[in-house]
Amino acid sequence: MKLRLVFAIFVVAISAFVFAQNASYAKRSITEKDLFDFVWVANPQVSPDGSHVAFTRVVVDEKRTGYETSIWSVGTSGKESSIRLTNGKHDAQPRWSPDGKRLAFIRAGEKDDAGKPKPAQIAVLSLAGGEARIITDLPKGAENPIWSPDSKRIAFLSSTTPEDIQKAEEKNADKAAKVGETKKDAAPAGMDHESDVHVISRAVYRDNEEGYLDPKRHEHIWVLDVPSSSDDATKPMQLTSGDYDEGDQRWTNDGARIYFLTSHVDEPYYEQPTTDIYSVPSHGGASEKLTTISMGIGDFTLSPDGRRAAFHGSVTQPVRSYSEPDLWVMDLTPNAQPRNLTANYDFDMGDSVFGDNAAPRGGNGRSLHWSPDGRSIFDLGAKQGRTPIVRVDVHSGAVTEITRGNQAVLDYSTSPDSRTTVALVSTPVMIGDLFAIGADGSQVRLTDPNKNLWSQLNLTEPEEINYKSFDGRDIQGWIQKPPDFDSNKKYPLILNIHGGPHAAYGWVFNHEFQWMAAKGYVVLYVNPRGSTSYGQDFGNIIQYHYPGDDHRDLMIGVDELLKRGYVDAKKLGVTGGSGGGVLTNWAVTHTDRFAAAVSQRDISNWSSWWYTADFTLFQPAWFKAPPFEDPEDYANRSAITFVKNIHTPILFVLGEVDYRTPQDSGGEQIFRALKYLKRPTAMVVFPRESHELSRSGEPWHRIERLDHIVGWFDKYLMGVPHPEYDVHPEKQAVKTE
Repeated sequence: MKLRLVFAIFVVAISAFVFAQNASYAKRSITEKDLFDFVWVANPQVSPDGSHVAFTRVVVDEKRTGYETSIWSVGTSGKESSIRLTNGKHDAQPRWSPDGKRLAFIRAGEKDDAGKPKPAQIAVLSLAGGEARIITDLPKGAENPIWSPDSKRIAFLSSTTPEDIQKAEEKNADKAAKVGETKKDAAPAGMDHESDVHVISRAVYRDNEEGYLDPKRHEHIWVLDVPSSSDDATKPMQLTSGDYDEGDQRWTNDGARIYFLTSHVDEPYYEQPTTDIYSVPSHGGASEKLTTISMGIGDFTLSPDGRRAAFHGSVTQPVRSYSEPDLWVMDLTPNAQPRNLTANYDFDMGDSVFGDNAAPRGGNGRSLHWSPDGRSIFDLGAKQGRTPIVRVDVHSGAVTEITRGNQAVLDYSTSPDSRTTVALVSTPVMIGDLFAIGADGSQVRLTDPNKNLWSQLNLTEPEEINYKSFDGRDIQGWIQKPPDFDSNKKYPLILNIHGGPHAAYGWVFNHEFQWMAAKGYVVLYVNPRGSTSYGQDFGNIIQYHYPGDDHRDLMIGVDELLKRGYVDAKKLGVTGGSGGGVLTNWAVTHTDRFAAAVSQRDISNWSSWWYTADFTLFQPAWFKAPPFEDPEDYANRSAITFVKNIHTPILFVLGEVDYRTPQDSGGEQIFRALKYLKRPTAMVVFPRESHELSRSGEPWHRIERLDHIVGWFDKYLMGVPHPEYDVHPEKQAVKTE
């Protein structure tokens, strides 16, 4: 009896121990607030000898109202831990000197006397030790530092004008003169007033992120001799000037000249884009025009021998809604014509698929890298939901994938000898980490800053879905299921539609989808016609027909899920932002199948948008004529025209300073109409937020956005009370002690 009792106690003790152990390792569901603890990696830069990679590390700041960035480094062998190189809170754009002894980057200050953020300046860090030194002090800041081949000079961009410098010098002189000045001696208030009035004469006068533009201010190329010690001080020299922006500066091998891109068109929205290639002596002198290319181009880079250039560009004729970017090369001789290397490769070059958690600060490097012998060019290629690194043969145009698998390379860098490649890789269960890429495509992890958080979370891989649309076109999508998914149960569905409309979902991390699934929803996200990474014809087929058949692609996807038996047909939700907001509005004006909808940074009235957006539709890419010439076309494609058809409860999520899809051309109009019709609707407006709210907005705002989206669906699909969306919210009971 005693033996049996002792054994029973032993079993209970062991069971309790095992349970406790399992409980301690039990993972939890992801929450919206986990974003506060995310660590992002951006802009990897491999050292000249290939032994290390510098990168920008991004975190949410202590107040959770912004982000902090710093420069870190890690060895490329995979055997070292990352180390922090800079101590600033706003450091970015790391660039190795060619001799590998120093690192240039930009550092933004805190705030000036007026409470405005100080512009970023160029800083240099000696890798032998010591603190970083800021080597520029320009009133409008400096960015994009590019070292000369001899590691002695840096070319950079700045919009500073001679007038800015003169005013800064006068201001400093005034400060010095006022030392010891009494209040009685001071000049009357307001005597140094500078007008802040916007005088507008151009069709494009404001930008989604920059606000109102100054047509007299342009980015030009400057050059600076890098001081060899803290005792030295050098003055930067402005190389270019005039009424046009310049960029993509590249040194020649001998350091004598700098090539750059510009477009000498006063108001380019009246015509198809063109790009001019110029060069300028690096010690000063007149700029010389090499050629004009009839397309907008980017990622301009020179071949190792300096005789050719490679770049991304899209043809401009015929005029299209979507023109697939290709990889081009050309000789650097007067009037040379570019050659399309990837004309027979029907996928997007230099592009990546869409997620909601690329680094909100820090930027990207360039995606084009020549092999040392000039026979190949490495690039990114978005292909059917994936983004591999590819190698393109310069002679034949043959494209070979280097990285493989269901993932997206967001950015990458190679050493000058191409022996070391480091990629920033994202998957549906990984925000983005650095991996060393072997010649055979193998990957060795170098960073894992989210390891501790990720070890606590129960993240799930999405299931790929492929189906035929009404006309036989193949549509690809993904299904994000709850962590505890049971195929015998019925779940509410959220159809999540991407924007663009020329963009693409893929094998990349989406915090929003993971959280919706964790809240008990099945999430369907697909790439309807018009999406990128499926070829030119698939992307451009919606031209002059948007929205339209893309809506049918989406609804057939919903039907495919209903066939599987685990989705409740009475609990369907739909949401999307930008172009996804357009299609959300279109869905609820053309079907009553959805029980709830959330439309984000949308367009409801194409005519209003034509008049107010931060760019023009002067070219017949989306519409064949302006709204005052063909109002019927705009009305037929605007959801506001069909607003009386809306019976689905719909929430609008808008940014107060979104100039890409201004709120008064989008959700505000439908909201006001639905209030007149006394139908369920609400509107959430985020102050200080632009079109980039979901990707790089203030951290608390990003959290609140997710809360409102899911809160609306919880109210109408789950039956969870959310009185904040009611006209007369119920008063909460007063608590008494």
